[in-house]
Amino acid sequence: MKALFTALLLIASFSLFSQEITFRKNPSRYILGTQQDRTASIGLGDIDNDGDMDAILANGRHWAQQNLVFFNNGRGIFTVGQPLDITWETSYATEIADLDGDGDLDVAVGNDMAPNILYFNDGTGNFKRGGSFGEKYSPTRNLTVADLDQDGDMDILITNRGAQNEICLNDGTGKFERIINFGANRDSTIHVEVADMDADGDNDLILANRDGGPNFVYINDGKLGFDQKIPFGTGTDETRAVAVGDINGDGINDIITANIGEPNVIYFGNGKLDFSSKIIFDDTKANSYSISTGDLDKDGDIDIVIANSNGVNMVFQNDGNGANWVQSILSDQKLDTYDIIIDDINGDGNLDILEANSDARNFFYMNTTKINK
Repeated sequence: MKALFTALLLIASFSLFSQEITFRKNPSRYILGTQQDRTASIGLGDIDNDGDMDAILANGRHWAQQNLVFFNNGRGIFTVGQPLDITWETSYATEIADLDGDGDLDVAVGNDMAPNILYFNDGTGNFKRGGSFGEKYSPTRNLTVADLDQDGDMDILITNRGAQNEICLNDGTGKFERIINFGANRDSTIHVEVADMDADGDNDLILANRDGGPNFVYINDGKLGFDQKIPFGTGTDETRAVAVGDINGDGINDIITANIGEPNVIYFGNGKLDFSSKIIFDDTKANSYSISTGDLDKDGDIDIVIANSNGVNMVFQNDGNGANWVQSILSDQKLDTYDIIIDDINGDGNLDILEANSDARNFFYMNTTKINK
């Protein structure tokens, strides 16, 4: 452990197919603060309107801690930070979006057994605490922001473990008084993705459920009714996260799952809402907590990054049709990573990787891949 933090520079090179993916890691600088909080989520966005990606950390989980804001110096290093609020919260999730329609990015924070809170940006990255949204004392585990009712503003979906999930509809000014519930009362939903799965022009919901509950795609009837449910998976999976994308390049959305103690699986869409065709891309049976997707090697297909609890985090490179994958270790350090995200944080055009770690520093990894021509 000591050697890891005292090393000046570590280079992890992954020889994958014909393209080498390289991540630069510098434990002394490539961190979001020096704290070792129980970080469960990272939100990224240009919150100070200077053209680069800043970060907000949701800390605490079941125990109240302070959420933090970190500002990018334009080169991918977060050299300025401040508290999001003086209040400590049991935060599991944070999402960044323009919630009040004033042109800057605001913050929604999801808390466990405490009110979920809105924070409104003054345009320079300073936040004023707003009101709450959703049921005040729900066991919130995640937030998803999307324009679900297609009225031009951003709505918030709340996933609750052991309670009904909520859609909080925005009135256009950042107030979320209208709530529509989805899922069953005892669902243990940890994550939900929003995508048009039936190609009818509206957004459907893709749920990741824990505690042996089945995973479902909830089909939108165009009026925010979700009576039609399409199952995917075994029916008893311990799924903690899902992602959606066209993995095999056929123009149809597929579902990627991150599971606890069992293989991670891709379920291929076929245009008929039948997800019986599948492939195991990760057979390690690790405790996978988060998933993120993006074209890490710029070869035109979607690659996958998996975050594990009490294990190493993994990169999976797609061969182009989703049938074959090569896996590599992102770092040899075993962490409790609750969230992992992909974005270009230093403006070089490559997608970088950021970790939200519980009881450890939050590391990020610069993608220095040289594209073969």
